[in-house]
Amino acid sequence: MNKIILLIFFCTGIFFYGNIFAADVAQETILYEISPFGSSEYQDLGLVELRGSKMNLVIFKTDVAGFKDTEKIYSDPDTFLPLWVERDITMWLRKEYLTEQYFPKANREVISKFENGRKTKEYFFKANGPIHNAILLPFSLRKIQNLGIGWSCNIRLPEEFKVTLVSVENVSVPAGTFRAYHFTSVPAKFEIWITNDSLRLPVKIKGLGALSYTLSMKKRSAPANIQEGS
Repeated sequence: MNKIILLIFFCTGIFFYGNIFAADVAQETILYEISPFGSSEYQDLGLVELRGSKMNLVIFKTDVAGFKDTEKIYSDPDTFLPLWVERDITMWLRKEYLTEQYFPKANREVISKFENGRKTKEYFFKANGPIHNAILLPFSLRKIQNLGIGWSCNIRLPEEFKVTLVSVENVSVPAGTFRAYHFTSVPAKFEIWITNDSLRLPVKIKGLGALSYTLSMKKRSAPANIQEGS
């Protein structure tokens, strides 16, 4: 159930084994409002050590109508693929703790649920390629060079989607008005807008379907030396 909720609210983004965008955007915080009923915070903490390996750490907090989720997301700093996730969830006064372990070479993911310190359930997922993390995906797109109308790629959550750049247009969010790349998906589950500049900020994410939602950027902050991402 929690996996379904996560995909409903953050089923978006892209990963591409292509030219890497040169910007260093680690150690930043981005605040979003979730229409019609919540907010979220993305915080990139840069490189940390976990179990003897260097990984990138992102903390993502969601607060939506009684659903609160704090996630620690560890990813490979070279490929940007997720490796390990820890989630503390409060859902309508009920608390849960989950872990997500990713196996990129095996195209697998294992989600474990814990109650009172004991593992109570496990969920196994298999895909045709590396499985992505729904929250990291919009930010992975920032690493792509030479985007043009018609650019596309396939992603897995683990359901597979084809994502296509359909236009470059103006988009208005609480943080301002930006010139942005506009992406859509097949199946039609989401749309995303990422700024057409050196920062490539995910400024708007729209979920389609029965439980529609929109994430709109309110504010971004980062150390002065990486404000412009170049």
